[in-house]
Amino acid sequence: MSRNCFHVYNATATVARMPISQTTPPEASALLQQGYRYIDVRTEQEFVNGHPTGALNIPVAIPDPASGQMALNPEFVSVVGANFPKDAKLILGCQAGGRSQRAAEMLSQAGFATVVNMQGGFGGGQDAAGRIIPGWAACGLPVSNDCPAGNAYSSLRAKAK
Repeated sequence: MSRNCFHVYNATATVARMPISQTTPPEASALLQQGYRYIDVRTEQEFVNGHPTGALNIPVAIPDPASGQMALNPEFVSVVGANFPKDAKLILGCQAGGRSQRAAEMLSQAGFATVVNMQGGFGGGQDAAGRIIPGWAACGLPVSNDCPAGNAYSSLRAKAK
């Protein structure tokens, strides 16, 4: 593990009176050993280019066919709900931490009780104070390009239909 990866970050972000727990990639890796599940909320293309080993892909934003711009995935909460009970322990990650924060807020507002945002995401980012947070890959944590059918968005989405 890279020595640049710090382990202590116990802040919470409060949005619409819903506290969202925050974690770093090394802490998220430890949580996975405690029964948490990792949902990668990046696009399907980003996911296939590399993701935390064992992650499931449920994009929180998808390209709008009409404009080509990214838009919130209207099925995000229902797909998560079709695959996880409301008491599931979930870590949400994206590329840097912004999309996963929004996804965590959406799930929290939908009644999911244990939702954690992984700051720094897969590729690295900054926290609210501007400190650099190395991403999952830079921390030397397990990365995969494989996508078992059960972890792909298409199969997870099919459960919501």
